[in-house]
Amino acid sequence: MLKVAKFGGSSLSDSTNMLRVRDIVLADEARKVIVVSAPGKRFSDDHKLTDLLYLCHAHLTYGVSCDPVFELITSRFLEIRDALHLDLPLEEDFAALRKEMDAKISQDYLVSRGEYFSARIMAALTGFDFLDAADWLTFSFDGSVDTEESYKKLRALTEGKRVVTPGFYGALPGGRIKLLDRGGSDISGAYAAAALDADVYENWTDVSGILMADPRIVPEARPIARVTYSELRELSYIGAQVLHEATVFPVREKNITLNIRNTRRPEDPGTLISEHFDEESENEKSFITGFAGRKGFDIITVTKNGMSSEPGAFRRILELFEKYRVPISYAPSGIDCYSVVAPDSAFQPVRFQLLAELQKTLSPDHVHVSENIAIVAVVGRRMVFRSGSSGKIFTALGEHGINIRMILQGPEELNILIGVKEKDYEEAIRVLYSSFSEQEKK
Repeated sequence: MLKVAKFGGSSLSDSTNMLRVRDIVLADEARKVIVVSAPGKRFSDDHKLTDLLYLCHAHLTYGVSCDPVFELITSRFLEIRDALHLDLPLEEDFAALRKEMDAKISQDYLVSRGEYFSARIMAALTGFDFLDAADWLTFSFDGSVDTEESYKKLRALTEGKRVVTPGFYGALPGGRIKLLDRGGSDISGAYAAAALDADVYENWTDVSGILMADPRIVPEARPIARVTYSELRELSYIGAQVLHEATVFPVREKNITLNIRNTRRPEDPGTLISEHFDEESENEKSFITGFAGRKGFDIITVTKNGMSSEPGAFRRILELFEKYRVPISYAPSGIDCYSVVAPDSAFQPVRFQLLAELQKTLSPDHVHVSENIAIVAVVGRRMVFRSGSSGKIFTALGEHGINIRMILQGPEELNILIGVKEKDYEEAIRVLYSSFSEQEKK
């Protein structure tokens, strides 16, 4: 068994959290490769070290002294080291870094030091070997990750070892440091898991997995025990705050199970994400995986008698939206009418030009625009095996006076999409969560 474990900034914000991470790592010998972020906030008004490093470089760029900010950064690391009683001579490294800053240091290199020093401390704390991310995560000249080269290097450098490596950065040909996108430590961890064909990629954060609904709307929302990558894609597309797609791809490609865990509650199983699950592992009562949604849509409905028999009519509608660079999120249709659901932010600036050309091109009988629409997604891989899922949704919303403006079900029956007025959005999520979660308790 081989596990790659990534720990986010909230899990490494101070010495107490670092000790908690150490205990988690040492509790399982399968955790052989540890990927760490820079320390995050300790309290609400605190600063992430990554943000301070970006600020430090901005000061350098505009010729403003960055010494006060740099002092905050160094003192934070030294406080953590001293509280952990580690014999780690970081002062020399900080002095060398400060000299490099005077010599026009690159932003990527300076910002990467947050993860670098975090990994140095965690390696000393666990007794693992420190492995610089620049030694294995390799970028091509075009800035994309060279997975073949990166995987080969990591396999060679970790053979027979337990290592701690920084997330968020790697190296271009020639050795220059390059950052991944924000949230890049998640991506680094996924690449590490894929490189080593890990059995599990653990992503440790401050929540016990992915929740069934937005906790700002449903505070009592339960964690999802198991979710497939396809369901995760559906939830993230419609607005759920889940992992960055670039985090998912490397492990999904290798069919590696991803486990979202809570550093503060390591006893919680978290959420397991896999390509599929065996039927015997499924909870028979649980056929809804989660609820998600997003506001800010318009529904544009074009009606014309006989249009369903008119070749190319729908194509011409789509071409007009493409011409005006308005993305189409969904496209429900009926007899002699086509509807497209588009983001309000993209449609409204070109509304009159697009509709005028639509009239000229198709000569429709009627064009209607429904504004201020929110889309709610009910996602569940087991809905296909349960009759009456749609009816239960309609009944629950109808009993609470929520009018449905659109309904659409995917061909794989993985999700049911409902359009409601924005004013009903939060209530719709609460009603659906309450209706289905109560049913599953019976």
